[in-house]
Amino acid sequence: MVGTFYSRPSPDEPEFVSVGTQVEIGTPVCIIEVTKLFTTIESTKAGTVKAILAEDGQLVDYGQALFVID
Repeated sequence: MVGTFYSRPSPDEPEFVSVGTQVEIGTPVCIIEVTKLFTTIESTKAGTVKAILAEDGQLVDYGQALFVID
């Protein structure tokens, strides 16, 4: 299913994470919107965000990599 990637909880708030951010398992990293249902996506891995592979407002697919965390 295709959804829309959002890097921040709302337009006036900071991004959940940026390159260099340390994350733990369960850290919120983005929101995906599908048919007006907003789902917070949490990191499944601990480490440092090395890259963000989607842009704010971009359509993304199920299973698509959104971040590089090492």
